[in-house]
Amino acid sequence: MGHIIITGFSDEIAPGFDAQLEALREFGLDHLELRAADGINVSDFSLEKLLEVKEKLHAAGMAVSSIGSPIGKISIEEPFAPHMEKLKRTLEIQKGLEAPYLRLFSFYIPQGQDPAQYRSQVLERLSAMAEEARRWDSVLLHENEKGIYGDTAPRCLDLMEQLSGPNFRAVFDFANFVEVGQPTPEAFQMLRPYIEYIHVKDATAEKKIVPAGQGVGQVKELLFQLFSGGWKGYLSLEPHLTDFSGLSALEQGPRKRDSALDGKSAWALALTALREILEELE
Repeated sequence: MGHIIITGFSDEIAPGFDAQLEALREFGLDHLELRAADGINVSDFSLEKLLEVKEKLHAAGMAVSSIGSPIGKISIEEPFAPHMEKLKRTLEIQKGLEAPYLRLFSFYIPQGQDPAQYRSQVLERLSAMAEEARRWDSVLLHENEKGIYGDTAPRCLDLMEQLSGPNFRAVFDFANFVEVGQPTPEAFQMLRPYIEYIHVKDATAEKKIVPAGQGVGQVKELLFQLFSGGWKGYLSLEPHLTDFSGLSALEQGPRKRDSALDGKSAWALALTALREILEELE
Protein backbone atom coordinates (compact mmCIF):
# COMPACT_ATOMS: atom_id res chain seq x y z
CA MET A 1 0.00 0.00 0.00
CA GLY A 2 2.37 2.64 -1.23
CA HIS A 3 -0.23 5.38 -1.01
CA ILE A 4 -0.71 4.88 2.73
CA ILE A 5 1.82 6.37 5.17
CA ILE A 6 1.97 5.24 8.79
CA THR A 7 2.75 8.03 11.23
CA GLY A 8 1.84 8.64 14.88
CA PHE A 9 2.06 10.61 18.08
CA SER A 10 5.68 10.04 19.01
CA ASP A 11 5.38 11.69 22.43
CA GLU A 12 3.56 8.55 23.58
CA ILE A 13 6.83 6.64 23.06
CA ALA A 14 8.84 8.79 25.45
CA PRO A 15 9.02 12.45 26.49
CA GLY A 16 12.57 12.85 25.12
CA PHE A 17 12.65 13.75 21.43
CA ASP A 18 15.84 11.77 20.75
CA ALA A 19 14.21 8.64 22.17
CA GLN A 20 11.11 9.26 20.05
CA LEU A 21 13.14 9.49 16.85
CA GLU A 22 15.28 6.49 17.70
CA ALA A 23 12.22 4.29 18.32
CA LEU A 24 10.46 5.42 15.14
CA ARG A 25 13.52 4.54 13.08
CA GLU A 26 13.67 1.17 14.79
CA PHE A 27 9.99 0.67 13.88
CA GLY A 28 10.83 1.44 10.24
CA LEU A 29 8.82 4.67 10.09
CA ASP A 30 9.83 8.00 8.59
CA HIS A 31 6.91 10.22 9.66
CA LEU A 32 5.56 11.40 13.01
CA GLU A 33 2.70 13.50 14.31
CA LEU A 34 4.33 16.11 16.50
CA ARG A 35 2.55 17.00 19.73
CA ALA A 36 5.42 17.45 22.19
CA ALA A 37 9.19 17.19 22.28
CA ASP A 38 11.16 17.02 25.54
CA GLY A 39 8.00 17.81 27.47
CA ILE A 40 7.27 21.00 25.49
CA ASN A 41 4.03 21.20 23.53
CA VAL A 42 4.63 22.00 19.87
CA SER A 43 2.47 25.13 20.13
CA ASP A 44 4.84 26.42 22.83
CA PHE A 45 8.09 25.93 20.91
CA SER A 46 10.48 28.86 21.05
CA LEU A 47 12.36 29.68 17.84
CA GLU A 48 15.40 27.98 19.36
CA LYS A 49 13.41 24.80 20.13
CA LEU A 50 11.86 24.82 16.67
CA LEU A 51 15.28 24.95 15.01
CA GLU A 52 16.65 22.22 17.27
CA VAL A 53 13.70 19.91 16.51
CA LYS A 54 13.95 20.67 12.80
CA GLU A 55 17.64 19.80 12.78
CA LYS A 56 17.02 16.51 14.61
CA LEU A 57 14.19 15.57 12.23
CA HIS A 58 16.44 16.25 9.26
CA ALA A 59 19.32 14.21 10.72
CA ALA A 60 16.95 11.29 11.42
CA GLY A 61 15.36 11.46 7.95
CA MET A 62 11.96 12.11 9.53
CA ALA A 63 9.08 14.24 8.29
CA VAL A 64 6.16 15.67 10.27
CA SER A 65 2.78 14.49 8.98
CA SER A 66 0.78 16.87 11.15
CA ILE A 67 1.06 19.23 14.10
CA GLY A 68 -0.89 17.65 16.98
CA SER A 69 -1.87 21.04 18.34
CA PRO A 70 -4.16 21.77 21.32
CA ILE A 71 -5.94 24.52 19.39
CA GLY A 72 -9.69 24.53 20.08
CA LYS A 73 -9.26 22.38 23.19
CA ILE A 74 -10.53 25.10 25.49
CA SER A 75 -14.03 25.90 26.72
CA ILE A 76 -16.21 27.78 24.26
CA GLU A 77 -16.73 30.24 27.16
CA GLU A 78 -13.03 31.16 27.32
CA PRO A 79 -11.91 34.33 25.50
CA PHE A 80 -11.06 33.75 21.85
CA ALA A 81 -8.52 36.49 21.04
CA PRO A 82 -5.55 34.94 22.95
CA HIS A 83 -6.37 31.58 21.42
CA MET A 84 -6.33 33.08 17.92
CA GLU A 85 -2.84 34.44 18.67
CA LYS A 86 -1.80 30.94 19.74
CA LEU A 87 -3.11 29.57 16.44
CA LYS A 88 -1.02 32.11 14.50
CA ARG A 89 2.13 31.12 16.40
CA THR A 90 1.35 27.44 15.86
CA LEU A 91 0.81 27.99 12.12
CA GLU A 92 4.21 29.65 12.02
CA ILE A 93 5.72 26.60 13.75
CA GLN A 94 3.86 24.30 11.35
CA LYS A 95 5.38 26.13 8.38
CA GLY A 96 8.82 25.96 9.98
CA LEU A 97 8.47 22.18 10.29
CA GLU A 98 7.03 21.84 6.76
CA ALA A 99 4.07 19.86 8.08
CA PRO A 100 1.08 19.65 5.73
CA TYR A 101 -1.56 19.68 8.47
CA LEU A 102 -2.48 21.18 11.82
CA ARG A 103 -4.96 19.23 13.98
CA LEU A 104 -7.50 21.20 16.03
CA PHE A 105 -10.75 20.84 17.99
CA SER A 106 -14.13 22.56 18.15
CA PHE A 107 -14.16 23.74 21.79
CA TYR A 108 -15.42 22.09 24.97
CA ILE A 109 -19.11 22.62 25.63
CA PRO A 110 -20.00 23.31 29.31
CA GLN A 111 -21.14 20.07 30.95
CA GLY A 112 -24.88 19.47 30.91
CA GLN A 113 -25.46 22.19 28.31
CA ASP A 114 -27.01 21.64 24.88
CA PRO A 115 -24.24 21.97 22.25
CA ALA A 116 -26.82 23.41 19.82
CA GLN A 117 -26.93 26.69 21.73
CA TYR A 118 -23.20 27.19 21.06
CA ARG A 119 -23.33 26.29 17.37
CA SER A 120 -23.10 29.80 15.93
CA GLN A 121 -20.25 30.73 18.27
CA VAL A 122 -18.31 27.55 17.38
CA LEU A 123 -18.82 28.16 13.66
CA GLU A 124 -17.77 31.78 13.97
CA ARG A 125 -14.52 30.83 15.74
CA LEU A 126 -13.65 27.93 13.44
CA SER A 127 -14.45 30.04 10.40
CA ALA A 128 -12.00 32.71 11.60
CA MET A 129 -9.40 29.98 12.15
CA ALA A 130 -9.94 28.50 8.68
CA GLU A 131 -9.55 32.00 7.21
CA GLU A 132 -6.26 32.42 9.11
CA ALA A 133 -5.09 29.01 7.82
CA ARG A 134 -5.87 30.15 4.28
CA ARG A 135 -3.44 33.06 4.71
CA TRP A 136 -0.73 30.56 5.64
CA ASP A 137 -1.74 28.12 2.92
CA SER A 138 -2.28 25.58 5.67
CA VAL A 139 -4.83 22.81 6.20
CA LEU A 140 -6.64 22.53 9.54
CA LEU A 141 -7.91 19.07 10.48
CA HIS A 142 -10.85 18.88 12.86
CA GLU A 143 -10.70 15.92 15.23
CA ASN A 144 -13.85 14.37 16.72
CA GLU A 145 -12.97 14.49 20.41
CA LYS A 146 -15.34 13.66 23.27
CA GLY A 147 -16.83 16.66 25.06
CA ILE A 148 -16.28 19.19 22.27
CA TYR A 149 -18.94 20.55 19.90
CA GLY A 150 -17.89 18.16 17.12
CA ASP A 151 -17.90 14.92 19.09
CA THR A 152 -20.82 13.20 17.33
CA ALA A 153 -20.97 12.49 13.61
CA PRO A 154 -23.98 14.75 12.91
CA ARG A 155 -22.22 17.73 14.52
CA CYS A 156 -18.95 16.91 12.72
CA LEU A 157 -20.93 16.77 9.49
CA ASP A 158 -22.53 20.13 10.28
CA LEU A 159 -19.06 21.66 10.73
CA MET A 160 -17.86 20.13 7.47
CA GLU A 161 -20.90 21.26 5.51
CA GLN A 162 -20.39 24.80 6.76
CA LEU A 163 -16.60 25.06 6.67
CA SER A 164 -15.03 22.29 4.60
CA GLY A 165 -12.68 23.41 1.87
CA PRO A 166 -8.99 23.35 0.98
CA ASN A 167 -8.10 24.74 4.44
CA PHE A 168 -10.52 22.76 6.65
CA ARG A 169 -10.93 18.97 6.58
CA ALA A 170 -11.66 16.08 8.94
CA VAL A 171 -9.63 13.68 11.04
CA PHE A 172 -11.51 10.43 11.65
CA ASP A 173 -10.83 8.94 15.10
CA PHE A 174 -12.49 5.55 15.65
CA ALA A 175 -12.06 5.33 19.44
CA ASN A 176 -13.32 8.85 20.11
CA PHE A 177 -16.57 8.04 18.32
CA VAL A 178 -16.91 4.78 20.29
CA GLU A 179 -16.36 6.75 23.52
CA VAL A 180 -19.34 9.04 22.83
CA GLY A 181 -21.58 6.13 21.81
CA GLN A 182 -21.48 6.98 18.11
CA PRO A 183 -21.43 3.87 15.85
CA THR A 184 -18.34 4.23 13.64
CA PRO A 185 -19.89 2.83 10.40
CA GLU A 186 -22.58 5.51 10.58
CA ALA A 187 -20.02 8.22 11.32
CA PHE A 188 -17.85 6.98 8.47
CA GLN A 189 -20.66 7.11 5.92
CA MET A 190 -21.59 10.64 6.98
CA LEU A 191 -18.06 12.03 6.98
CA ARG A 192 -16.41 10.01 4.24
CA PRO A 193 -16.19 12.84 1.65
CA TYR A 194 -14.36 15.03 4.18
CA ILE A 195 -11.91 12.52 5.70
CA GLU A 196 -8.37 13.68 5.06
CA TYR A 197 -6.50 11.92 7.85
CA ILE A 198 -7.05 8.95 10.18
CA HIS A 199 -6.22 8.54 13.86
CA VAL A 200 -5.74 4.86 14.57
CA LYS A 201 -7.02 3.76 17.95
CA ASP A 202 -9.84 1.42 18.85
CA ALA A 203 -12.07 1.04 21.91
CA THR A 204 -14.20 -1.68 23.44
CA ALA A 205 -17.92 -1.38 24.16
CA GLU A 206 -16.83 -0.56 27.74
CA LYS A 207 -14.85 2.37 26.28
CA LYS A 208 -11.42 0.95 27.07
CA ILE A 209 -8.77 1.97 24.52
CA VAL A 210 -7.28 -1.07 22.75
CA PRO A 211 -5.06 -1.70 19.69
CA ALA A 212 -6.73 -1.43 16.27
CA GLY A 213 -9.04 -4.35 15.50
CA GLN A 214 -9.49 -5.37 19.13
CA GLY A 215 -12.46 -3.11 19.85
CA VAL A 216 -15.85 -2.27 18.36
CA GLY A 217 -14.60 0.57 16.14
CA GLN A 218 -14.58 -1.64 13.00
CA VAL A 219 -11.17 -0.29 12.06
CA LYS A 220 -10.38 -2.99 9.50
CA GLU A 221 -13.79 -2.89 7.80
CA LEU A 222 -13.82 0.90 7.50
CA LEU A 223 -10.20 1.14 6.32
CA PHE A 224 -11.11 -1.42 3.67
CA GLN A 225 -13.97 0.79 2.48
CA LEU A 226 -11.75 3.84 2.53
CA PHE A 227 -8.93 2.20 0.56
CA SER A 228 -11.27 0.63 -1.99
CA GLY A 229 -12.45 4.13 -2.79
CA GLY A 230 -8.88 5.03 -3.69
CA TRP A 231 -8.17 7.07 -0.54
CA LYS A 232 -4.53 8.03 0.01
CA GLY A 233 -3.09 9.55 3.14
CA TYR A 234 -1.76 9.20 6.65
CA LEU A 235 -2.74 6.64 9.26
CA SER A 236 -1.63 8.16 12.54
CA LEU A 237 -1.19 5.90 15.55
CA GLU A 238 -2.38 7.34 18.83
CA PRO A 239 -1.92 4.27 21.03
CA HIS A 240 -3.19 5.75 24.35
CA LEU A 241 -2.39 2.37 25.89
CA THR A 242 -0.29 3.66 28.77
CA ASP A 243 -0.10 6.66 31.06
CA PHE A 244 2.28 8.55 28.83
CA SER A 245 3.66 11.79 30.21
CA GLY A 246 1.41 14.62 29.15
CA LEU A 247 -1.79 12.56 29.26
CA SER A 248 -3.03 14.46 32.31
CA ALA A 249 -2.49 17.76 30.52
CA LEU A 250 -4.30 16.37 27.50
CA GLU A 251 -7.54 15.10 28.97
CA GLN A 252 -10.06 16.63 31.31
CA GLY A 253 -10.17 14.18 34.22
CA PRO A 254 -8.06 11.39 32.71
CA ARG A 255 -8.83 7.89 33.83
CA LYS A 256 -5.77 6.00 34.98
CA ARG A 257 -5.01 3.51 32.24
CA ASP A 258 -4.55 0.10 33.82
CA SER A 259 -1.44 -0.70 31.88
CA ALA A 260 1.98 -1.89 32.86
CA LEU A 261 3.37 -1.19 29.40
CA ASP A 262 6.00 1.45 28.87
CA GLY A 263 5.46 3.92 26.04
CA LYS A 264 7.68 2.21 23.52
CA SER A 265 6.18 -1.26 24.09
CA ALA A 266 2.67 0.15 23.90
CA TRP A 267 3.54 1.88 20.65
CA ALA A 268 5.05 -1.31 19.23
CA LEU A 269 1.89 -3.21 20.17
CA ALA A 270 -0.35 -0.62 18.47
CA LEU A 271 1.88 -0.56 15.37
CA THR A 272 1.90 -4.36 15.05
CA ALA A 273 -1.92 -4.44 15.28
CA LEU A 274 -2.21 -1.83 12.52
CA ARG A 275 0.35 -3.55 10.27
CA GLU A 276 -1.52 -6.85 10.66
CA ILE A 277 -4.73 -5.18 9.51
CA LEU A 278 -2.96 -3.58 6.54
CA GLU A 279 -1.46 -6.95 5.54
CA GLU A 280 -4.91 -8.54 5.62
CA LEU A 281 -6.25 -5.74 3.41
CA GLU A 282 -3.55 -5.98 0.76
